Amino acid sequence: MAVHLLYAAALVLLLFPWLSDKTRIRVERRWNGGLMAILNIRIRIRGTVPDLSERNVMLVANHVSWLDIYLLNAVKPARFVSKVEVRSWPVVGWLAIKMGTLFIDRTKRHDTARVNHEVSDVLSNGGCIAVFPEGTTSNGSMLRPFHASLLQPAVHSNSQLWPAAIRYTHADGSLNLAPAYVDELSFGDSLASILSQAIIYAELEFLPPIRAQGRARRELARDAEYAIARALNLEVENKVAGIMV
Repeated sequence: MAVHLLYAAALVLLLFPWLSDKTRIRVERRWNGGLMAILNIRIRIRGTVPDLSERNVMLVANHVSWLDIYLLNAVKPARFVSKVEVRSWPVVGWLAIKMGTLFIDRTKRHDTARVNHEVSDVLSNGGCIAVFPEGTTSNGSMLRPFHASLLQPAVHSNSQLWPAAIRYTHADGSLNLAPAYVDELSFGDSLASILSQAIIYAELEFLPPIRAQGRARRELARDAEYAIARALNLEVENKVAGIMV
């Protein structure tokens, strides 16, 4: 894994400046697929995968682990909106910066407006953005309410909103909690938990895209939330009452 990270650093510094966007996307997909293989994670894909050339797309997924980013990038490379803390992670944070990750400080209420402006620019230029509207991770056994604020750029840019359902399992299909990056778990402890598993199956299901044009962001959040909940057969926590529906 260390060698693979060093290889990524070399690619970013020496090769990426000279690559076309199309070639860069393919290189990113291969590198992320290689990381999944190193961690003994087997990817199972369902649904229609967005084509690598698909433009002006916002991927919307549930959030279980830091692995989610590399899993999605192994299939459909995208620029991610991530919490600002990731920027300070050793090596991983530096790579995230170089790969164009957009960082949001959730402790600052008005930081969302700044990030949304940057996301709109990426989408308007035909880029692909991935967001986790739950705003935090769960252990995969439930779905947290989707926040609509980060979906506004999809409306402004007339994007396609592409829901993706993520689930980590054992070979028999039962839920595997090892990848969950929750509570006060450190990155090192999380990595140790993942490496303790002989094989982890990562199920990634792409659901039918939702056209954002003319829609309200809250409608988009609701539609994506329930589509992913149905795909994972999970309940959704009511935003107001705190009950499961």
